[in-house]
Amino acid sequence: MKRFWKQVSVDADRVVRLDDKPVRTPGRAALALPGTALAEAVADEWRAVGETIDPRAMPLTGLANAAIDRVAPDAAAFAASLASYGESDLLYYRAEDPPELVARQAAVWDPLLDWACGRYDVHFATTAGVMHTPQPRATLERLGEALAARDPFALVALQPIVTITGTLIGALALAEGATDAETLWRAAHVDEDWQVEMWGEDPLAVQAREARRRDYDAAVRFLAMT
Repeated sequence: MKRFWKQVSVDADRVVRLDDKPVRTPGRAALALPGTALAEAVADEWRAVGETIDPRAMPLTGLANAAIDRVAPDAAAFAASLASYGESDLLYYRAEDPPELVARQAAVWDPLLDWACGRYDVHFATTAGVMHTPQPRATLERLGEALAARDPFALVALQPIVTITGTLIGALALAEGATDAETLWRAAHVDEDWQVEMWGEDPLAVQAREARRRDYDAAVRFLAMT
C-alpha cells in the first residue's frame, strides 16, 4: 500500500488517525491503544512511513493489531496457551557438563527461579539433560493465573518474549520488573554464547539472532508501555 496521508494524530480515545480517518486493524476494528505513550509510539511508526508501507518496519502496529484482533476476542484461551510454556521452561533443563557451562547457567537462571518461587509460592523441578520433567500442578496453575490476570496488550507482548527466550518465568520476571531486558536476553543465550566461544560464529546464525533481537526489543518496548 502506498502512503496516502499527510498527517498522523492520536484522538481523545487513543485511536491512531491518518488525516481524518482512523487506522483500522486487518479485522476492521479501530486501532485504539490502552495508553497515550503506546498510542504515540504506534503513531510514530505511521509518521515514519515513506512512499509505501513496510509492515516489518512497524512492529508495534503489528502487535497492536494482534492484541485487538487475535487476543482480545478470547484472552483467556490465549493466556492458557501461553501458560503451557511453563511446562518445559528453558530454566528447568541444565547442562551436565562442562562445569564452566553448568556454573554459568546456575548464575543467571537460578535467580529467576528463586524470584518466581517467592513471587508465586511455587516449586520447580529442575534436571540435568533434556528429558521432559513434569512440573507440580500447583506451579502450572499459579503461572497460568499470573498470565490470566493480564490484558490482551500485555499478553500479545509477552508471547514473542516467551517464544524467543524460551522462558515463561523470565518473561514474567521482566513484566514485573524483577529483571531487565538485557539480563533476560543474556540468560536466554547462555548455551548459544558458550557454543560461539567454543566453535566460533556462524554468519547465518548471527543473522537469525539479530532478527530475533529486533523482534524481542519491539516486544519489550511494547510491554513497557502497556
